[in-house]
Amino acid sequence: MNRIEADAEAVFAAEVRANLRRNYLAHLCHGLLGQTGMRLINAPTFVPAYVFALTGSELAVGVARGLQYLGMFLSPVAGATVIEHRHRVVPVALWVGALMRLQILGLALSGLLLAPPAALIATSLFLGLFGTFLGVQGVAFNFLVAKVIPVERRGLLVGLRNALSGVTAAGVAIYAGRVLVERDVLGNGYAATFLLAFVLTSFGLAMIAFVREPDSPRVRTMSRFSDRLRDLPALLRSDRDFTRYFMARALAVTGRMAVPFYWIYARSRLELTGSRLGELTAAFIIAQSVGNLAWGVLADRMGFRVVFLGSLGLWMLSALLLLETETYLRLVLVFAGLGAGLGGFQMSAQNLVLEFGSRHNLPLRIAVANSASELVAAGGAVAGGALAVWLSLEVVFAVAIGSQAVALVIVLVSVRDPRAQ
Repeated sequence: MNRIEADAEAVFAAEVRANLRRNYLAHLCHGLLGQTGMRLINAPTFVPAYVFALTGSELAVGVARGLQYLGMFLSPVAGATVIEHRHRVVPVALWVGALMRLQILGLALSGLLLAPPAALIATSLFLGLFGTFLGVQGVAFNFLVAKVIPVERRGLLVGLRNALSGVTAAGVAIYAGRVLVERDVLGNGYAATFLLAFVLTSFGLAMIAFVREPDSPRVRTMSRFSDRLRDLPALLRSDRDFTRYFMARALAVTGRMAVPFYWIYARSRLELTGSRLGELTAAFIIAQSVGNLAWGVLADRMGFRVVFLGSLGLWMLSALLLLETETYLRLVLVFAGLGAGLGGFQMSAQNLVLEFGSRHNLPLRIAVANSASELVAAGGAVAGGALAVWLSLEVVFAVAIGSQAVALVIVLVSVRDPRAQ
């Protein structure tokens, strides 16, 4: 780095420090409402229950969720090419965030206006588009966090964001289950839930407009999508720890093949009403939120690698306990464990990638890690549905847990903590 580049980096760092409090609060406020819709869409309750109510088919549940993951696989590298040559990414984050939220609105309106099978087709389409824009948003928002929040402050921020959004989403989930779903408000309680989530998360997106983003001192020249794909082999060869991490992360994501079926399996063992749907969603989200606060503090002290290992272990253990659950109270505790484990895994997976290598190639590192994970998730969701129909849900859980165990061993044995290097 020459003198001019060093001076530019110093000015950039000074701007980050000067605006840290404002940007910290803006991200917290965004988390309070902005993630509500995503939590309700991604929870292993409302969407799977809705698709299952439309079709009565586990395979349809897997395909619908698989289309969302397919969209999340296809778009991250495109997202990297959109932002990596820009000195500021907030405008992109706002546009992409708005497009993603429009898919939640489409999900709600299709449920209110269409009857099966048109409702199922529309639901699958909007989930696919939701995943597509979510994939781009994941690159843009993670890059923005890495840019304006120093690494030693990110863990607590992510934990607080998740805690705040969890409180909101848990309250919405209980209300939605007990009132909207059970009373079939607007003629479709699930669609009414998605409509409420759209309104809340749209208010949250506006908070990103208050972020003061300094110009990046160095950016890549604008490149084509195909050019960035050709850069991937060199990127993976240049950092073996990152390569092993992203392979292990993709393998661990196989565990998500079981997520849409947690509710369906529990429903086969116990009588579950709309109220209990809301309560289990709330247990999942509250544990995810409180857990992420604890995981975030742990990450600031010991690094995200430790959080990755601990949360993955908790997720696996909770999934095992689900197979032995025979009472509703124990089911609530299991869903809480699933929420804390899955939430910690997602937080650590998204943030650990930010610590490898330089900021120069960060968008592409985020994109390749996200794309690999979502490709596995897309195939896993469809495969999970097929296994559930042709074999059993127990087989789905066994395959998921086995893959997670292998991923845990890979990170434990062969991935060094990037903070320690």
